[in-house]
Order: sequence, then C-alpha cells, then structure tokens
Amino acid sequence: MIDKQLISISLFSGAFGLDLGLEQAGFKTVSVVEIDRSAAETIAVNRPELAESAIVRDVRKVTSSELLREGGRVMHLGRSLRAGEVDLVTGGPPCQSFSTAGRRQSIGDPRGSLFMDFIRVVREVQPRFFIMENVRGLLSAAVSHRPIDQRGQGFPPLKPEEEQGSALGVVLQEMQTLGYTVIHSLLEAADYGVPQNRQRVVFIGSRDNEPITFPPPTHSREARGLPPWRTLRDALESLRETCPEFPPYNESRLQYLRLLTSGQNWKNLPEELKRQAMGGAYNSGGGKVGFYRRLSWDKPSPTVTTSPSQKSTDLCHPVELRPLSVREYARIQTFPDEWIFTGSVNARYKQIGNAVPVLLGKSLGNHLRSIVQAAP
Repeated sequence: MIDKQLISISLFSGAFGLDLGLEQAGFKTVSVVEIDRSAAETIAVNRPELAESAIVRDVRKVTSSELLREGGRVMHLGRSLRAGEVDLVTGGPPCQSFSTAGRRQSIGDPRGSLFMDFIRVVREVQPRFFIMENVRGLLSAAVSHRPIDQRGQGFPPLKPEEEQGSALGVVLQEMQTLGYTVIHSLLEAADYGVPQNRQRVVFIGSRDNEPITFPPPTHSREARGLPPWRTLRDALESLRETCPEFPPYNESRLQYLRLLTSGQNWKNLPEELKRQAMGGAYNSGGGKVGFYRRLSWDKPSPTVTTSPSQKSTDLCHPVELRPLSVREYARIQTFPDEWIFTGSVNARYKQIGNAVPVLLGKSLGNHLRSIVQAAP
C-alpha cells in the first residue's frame, strides 16, 4: 500500500455515487471510466484532479496500463501504479435487461457484455478487492429467455440457460476464474441509512482470500435495536430551494393528482375515475402502485428512477403538485448538497437515478477498511 492511502479505480462511474461514499470511508479514487458526457463532466467539475480520466470514453477501449498510469499521476508517484498496488476496483456494468421493470427479454450471455471488461480490468490490475453492483433482476435472470406461452405441457423442458438464475451462474463462474474469493448479496439501501427503498445486488471479491463479509445494517424497518429506516421527511425537511428544478405535470395528470393526498395513489381515486385515469393499464397485471403516486412523508422514498414523472413510477411530492426536484432526488440518494450535477435537467435526473446511494457506498467502504485494518 502506498503511503497507507487506500486507492481505488472506478469503472462505469456515473455521477460518482459509489465512489463518493468510498471516499468518505477513506478511499481515494485515482482513475474513472465513464461514457456518458454529462456524468463525466459532473466528475470533472467536482474532482478536478480526475480531469484526465473524467472524459467520455468507452471501457472496451481503455487499457489497464492507462488506468494505472493515470493513478500514478493522481498519486504524484512519478511512475505508473503497478498491478497489485490498487486496493479496490469498483463498477456497475450496465445490464438493463436484468431489470424486472418492463418486459424481460433474453439478456444474452453475460460473457458478451461489458461485464467482461470489468473482469478484464480486475484480472490485469489485480486489486486487493473488487466491488461490483447490479440490479436485483440479475438474481433471477436467464441467459436465454423463453416466452411464458412456450413453457409447460406440450413444450420441451427448459434448457439450463433458460432457467432462472442462469445469468448469475455465468457471472459467478467468470469471477471465479480470477482466483478471488467472491461473495454476493442483495442489499437494501434503507438498511444503511438511505431514505429510500432501493435493492441492489453487490459482489465483493478478495484477491488474498481475506475473510470478507457484508457490512451489518445500521438501520432497521422494525427498529430492532437499531435506528428506524430514515424517511422522506428526514431527507427533505431541511432542504430550502428557491427555484426547484423539475418537469411540470400536464393537466391530464394534474386532474387526478389533485384528488390525492400524501401516501395515496390511483387506487384512492373515486371509483368512477379509476378506469378513466388508468386507461389500458387498468386491466394489466401487477400491483401498479406507482401510478398517480403521491409520496408519503413518513416512509422511505420508493426507488428513484431516471425520471420522476414516468407514468408507472410516479414520484409526486407529498404536498406540492409536482414531481420531486433534481436536488430532492440528490438528497434521497444521499449526495451532499454541494455536489454539482452537470447537463440538462433530464440528464441530471438520469445521473442521480442511476447512482449507487452515497451512504451505501460509505458503508461498504468502511467495512472493507475495517478488514484491511484487521489484517496482520
């Protein structure tokens, strides 16, 4: 370890949420890779020392030697970092098809996705640890999706690659080729002080076969010996915005939202208006709890998405007739108020909605640091 400073390299960095949390836990990010222009600019504005790497670039075209060279410059070593000197490589390879939102299709073999570039960098950089995060849907996704109407009686049995969880099996197999000890778990962000229900699959790998575990929760839904989950009120009550930024609702949405109060959704509309408000979605399956949803002050926020005003995942302010603002989004994702997001309003929502909550990253970082400190 160089100067006892824990250092990390960030892939698929986004708006720096995971990395900012790790930074608060004592890690120093020395190189980032991000292809989205607004997200890269966000990192460069807030962390000028990363300006060399905080540019628009495709991870598939970035070499590990570049990452190590950039890290050496940020650390002022006069040389590149060497394989094995980096403490942590992090990233959340985009796997939108794993998501349970919308109609799930075949995801294809993860070995043909950007996930393999994460594996490549870990293999070449040889960090002491890696953290990879992804959507909950990865746990049940199949490598090859067979439509429901082509299953069961009269159809051949599912092939191994069509079974639920087969994509996860491929991911774990590829991680095992690294020679790292690997654990994975589904983490609930609200259990770590984030005022939001947001579940993410997190993988932790250890090069040296250290006894890795996941951080214990700091908060609890039932408050069993722990502080209760933080609520939307906790997140927003101290926020003062003179000109909140948000996309206004059109009148076709407002006519129904006006009839609802905090914590209600379309199911609380007058019976004669429900079918009219929902249109074709009225007869669709699922709980549909996100339609015409006004948030509750006294619960964690639902998962913030890349837009606060999508019809099926509405994030309407509990009192005001508007979606959550950009800065309210950031509060819910536990970004500090001084963190600057660049780009259009839509681009900023997207960056924040795609981020790992900062406090979740901090909990993971603190836990890894404690493992390092306990090592002989």
